[in-house]
Amino acid sequence: MEIDTDAVMDRKTIINSVMCLLTNTDGTPLAAPMYLPQNIAPQHLQLIVNQLLHNCRTISVGLTPVSVEKALHIVCQPQAVFRIRPVNRCSATISGHSEAVLSVAFSPDGRQLASGSGDTTVRFWDLGTQTPMYTCKGHKNWVLCIEWSPDGKYLVSGSKSGELICWDPQTGKQTGNALTDHKKWITSISWEPVHLNAPCRRFVSASKDGDARIWDVSLKKNIVLSGHTLAVTCVKWGGDGVRGLYNQSLGNHRREANSGTEALNTEYVLRTGAFDHTGKHYSSPEEMKKVALERYKAMRGNAPERLVSGSDDFTMILWEPFIDKHLKTQMTGHQQLVNQVSFSPDGQWIASASFDKSVKIWNGTTGKFVAAFRGHVGPVYQISWSADSRLLLSGSKDSTLKVWDIRTRKLKQDLPGHADEVFSVDWSPDGEKVASGGKDKVLKLWMG
Repeated sequence: MEIDTDAVMDRKTIINSVMCLLTNTDGTPLAAPMYLPQNIAPQHLQLIVNQLLHNCRTISVGLTPVSVEKALHIVCQPQAVFRIRPVNRCSATISGHSEAVLSVAFSPDGRQLASGSGDTTVRFWDLGTQTPMYTCKGHKNWVLCIEWSPDGKYLVSGSKSGELICWDPQTGKQTGNALTDHKKWITSISWEPVHLNAPCRRFVSASKDGDARIWDVSLKKNIVLSGHTLAVTCVKWGGDGVRGLYNQSLGNHRREANSGTEALNTEYVLRTGAFDHTGKHYSSPEEMKKVALERYKAMRGNAPERLVSGSDDFTMILWEPFIDKHLKTQMTGHQQLVNQVSFSPDGQWIASASFDKSVKIWNGTTGKFVAAFRGHVGPVYQISWSADSRLLLSGSKDSTLKVWDIRTRKLKQDLPGHADEVFSVDWSPDGEKVASGGKDKVLKLWMG
């Protein structure tokens, strides 16, 4: 589509225009500085940017080039070509657990839902009929965390007793014996990305006992990665193979913290593997591996993976751990401990949830503070992004979920309905559904 530069850049309108420099996210100019009308509509600005990117050259506007220092810098960031509708209503309240729901997670393709509870069970749910499908028994204590393999073939759960159990989502059956080498409760689970190994068979676990272990579900063996003196509170398996294993013992935060959280900028594509919002399925592990690698490379680009860590010392740290062991920047602003950090699927934003009742948004590249979302009247426990990175979901002790609009930086939708604290939330990768669970022992499904 051609841009009518005469209409946009009429010399007569310069008096009501602003000198602008359009740059990409790393600060590289897309063109020479140009005058743009003060009231230019976003869609017109988007047309200009798209034309610049398409032609890879400067649009000539018949003006003498001006000083970069005098120009208003406008950072241009790619947007998802699809758009997720904000959820606005509860479509189902599903009972079954006899104690609090501590974790909920959609499968990578968004077609299945699992939950872990204080009643020591894992449950799989039929999203079509919105009823329980399988009740999986085997744990001896609270199920604290669950994690789907990126190919959707397995679900691993970890408990307060320290055991790990691998389940077959198609049958609800346990695959092999419980893995019991950890001595204290499981704090985190992360699978090897499918673009590195398909079908998936390895995952890494972290425990309060100070160990991180790699497990092979086929061989039923594990490798101890570390013997930290502090508890390992979070672990992530990045896209660079075993050398991309990141674990957090929190020794880098300002004081010896008791809990922590981590997120990778590539985490969304690592979690979903070959699956995206189109719902396409694959005929072979090889095809899945190929598509997953393409998605990972497109997401990462030429930059290294970025990692953000948060802790109960109220701070967060942004790293590029593969190229530099020193922190990139420290992010401060929360007044109480940070419960969760999460990169948006496109990597442009970092969201953080805190006991200070707020959600904060940060630049995903620089770590600079962007906005604070306030509205919850209790600690915010968990957050989850929509697949298009335009919306953010939060769940709180105040028994509500809230949907925030990243562009307007305002509350988009308030979702009351739970009778007690909301411990866990997840937005399905296909963008159609949200699941939440909490102290009231029920799962709720929300739709747009």
